[in-house]
Amino acid sequence: MNDTIAAIATAQGIGAISIIRVSGSKAVDIVSKIFTNKNFKTSSSHTIHYGYIIYKDEKIDEVLVSKMLAPKTFTREDIVEINTHGGITTTNKVLEILLSEGCRLAEPGEFSKRAFLNGRIDLTEAEGIIDLINAKTEKAHKMAISQIGGKASKLIKNLRNDLSHILANIEVNLNYPEYEDIEEMTVSKINDSMDSLEEKINKIICESKNGELLKNGIKTVILGRPNVGKSSLLNNLIGEEKAIVTEIQGTTRDSVEATLIIDNIILNLIDTAGIRKTDDIVESKGVEKSLKLAKEADLILLVLDYSEPLTKEDEKILNEIKNKKYITIINKCDLNKKINDENLENKIYVSAYKNINMESISLKIKELFNLEKLETEDMSYLGSARSQAILNKIKVAIKEVKNGLSNGATLDMIEIDLKNIWNLLGEIIGETYEEELIDELFSRFCVGK
Repeated sequence: MNDTIAAIATAQGIGAISIIRVSGSKAVDIVSKIFTNKNFKTSSSHTIHYGYIIYKDEKIDEVLVSKMLAPKTFTREDIVEINTHGGITTTNKVLEILLSEGCRLAEPGEFSKRAFLNGRIDLTEAEGIIDLINAKTEKAHKMAISQIGGKASKLIKNLRNDLSHILANIEVNLNYPEYEDIEEMTVSKINDSMDSLEEKINKIICESKNGELLKNGIKTVILGRPNVGKSSLLNNLIGEEKAIVTEIQGTTRDSVEATLIIDNIILNLIDTAGIRKTDDIVESKGVEKSLKLAKEADLILLVLDYSEPLTKEDEKILNEIKNKKYITIINKCDLNKKINDENLENKIYVSAYKNINMESISLKIKELFNLEKLETEDMSYLGSARSQAILNKIKVAIKEVKNGLSNGATLDMIEIDLKNIWNLLGEIIGETYEEELIDELFSRFCVGK
């Protein structure tokens, strides 16, 4: 943390402008050595200066240089940003010069890591930055902005403060019983506090799972027996001929994947091999894979044939997916009806080939996942698997406290379990952390961020 780091902060390639970011105690001194503007070094913070980068009497580029002094910067260190003309050669040359003059090349995510270590952001806000960079929809963008803004952090801090109040009162009850004006922490009061905490944690977990669907998309598997129109359905949805369509059964022998955004919903579509008994070794492997993917899916689009009666294969698939979220898509509705569909659920009649009623699929998905509500809801969203794993640990810890209370555990034993919950909440926002975890988290950032 004592050295000064530098990296290219913009995407590599040809463009109007590239930005090289420098952060650390020597940032201003190092840039002053190669920048022609003599007023730059003594100028005030948050100013922009025009001049040239010159190295060994060679004019490298005409630039604008921004100067921002600690602590009012992203890293809470001195930061200098050099705006060069975009281009791989020029940008790399300026970075190379900075490294030769005393900077060290920044590691992936090191600017954000310094912002965290210097108290500028916490871990949930850092994870929000990753989500913002990777956002694929407007809703994902809004959720990431909310997380960067500290909404989730504030919620976790409030929960920790509530626990701190309980722990402080227990401490006084145990060690200073003579203080009569301190609230007595009874079993009933602690139980009520745990009920309230559990309700809030469950709400965060639920909203975070819903947020995951909006952020990362719904893993959607297209399932059905051969020749019901699965590949035609995929091609229609994505608007291109990605899957091969023929009248020969077993044409699709492996999964075909595509990503589609419908009304701000990301569908990670997987077209699978037709489900049927077969002696073909390759096709049978495809069938096995189809059933495995169906078990892992968030949503199944079960395709049936409007012009044929239900078969044993259809009924077997329906039985396999009865506990999953699924939509029954009855395809080829432009043909004569032969299917017996009275007992089928969540059914839609379409013709993928003739593009009939295809818009009803997205409407049904919205209804099934309650996405209309999710898209307008202001969620207490924690986007990382790390945070969600800790929340599940907290749920277990709350149950341990409740079990201890019902089994007559002493107040000092209950205090230990409550401190464990308090520490777990601290892990979410980074009040307590392991160095290895921090290194792993920020390594997922791009260099220069």
